[in-house]
Amino acid sequence: MSKTRSMRLEEADLNKHLGELPAWQRQEGRLARTLTFRNFADALTFVNSVGKLAEEADHHPDISLHNWNQVTLTLWTHDAGGLTMLDVSLARKIDALAR
Repeated sequence: MSKTRSMRLEEADLNKHLGELPAWQRQEGRLARTLTFRNFADALTFVNSVGKLAEEADHHPDISLHNWNQVTLTLWTHDAGGLTMLDVSLARKIDALAR
């Protein structure tokens, strides 16, 4: 893993990237997004697809499947103690998957 990708983002850089991720909210130093699906099966399929992306990136979000059809994803880089390009990159891939 590139050291640059796992370095905590400066506020100005983070704000620039967040402008490109309008579906994501910043919460307590983390990125979070909730998606609603037609049914439990669709939500579970999405969770499994996110899991594949996370494994490929070797960067794993917190995932909550709740209310039978909602998935909340939370991203941050534990080792860096905040948000890094790993989080931004995975958020972009998740957004593409959600389309």
